[in-house]
Amino acid sequence: MSAELVFQKGLRSRLVATPAVTALVPAASILDRNERPNPDPSIVIGEGVSVDDGGTIGRTRTRIVADLHVWKREPSTAGCKAIAGAIRATVKAGRLALDSGFHCVDAYVSRTRFLRDSDGLTSHAVVTVEAIIEEV
Repeated sequence: MSAELVFQKGLRSRLVATPAVTALVPAASILDRNERPNPDPSIVIGEGVSVDDGGTIGRTRTRIVADLHVWKREPSTAGCKAIAGAIRATVKAGRLALDSGFHCVDAYVSRTRFLRDSDGLTSHAVVTVEAIIEEV
């Protein structure tokens, strides 16, 4: 299994197991899919990139950058900001548990953008999570 997929699974598992997140977004609406309209509210695991971290001579570390898209039907961005805050706190809460063979060295939210969707009814946030995943 790839470091990218292991990280994605670990991140989703953490999100759906965190009451502060699921109080705002039902676990069934934390998804990896490309479909519109998205459930309201929802967190969609979106685009990502990975590069060799270069931190070890054995090239066992991968730096992963993943975007989480938050969607909420609301006139303001307040709900998206609350969900993004819950995501940040969840990622900060400690190392992600990953499938055997991988270890999360570090994970953090590096940036968040808040937008209004072109439909005029939906708020959108893009929460970027960065991680270093090591094969063990």
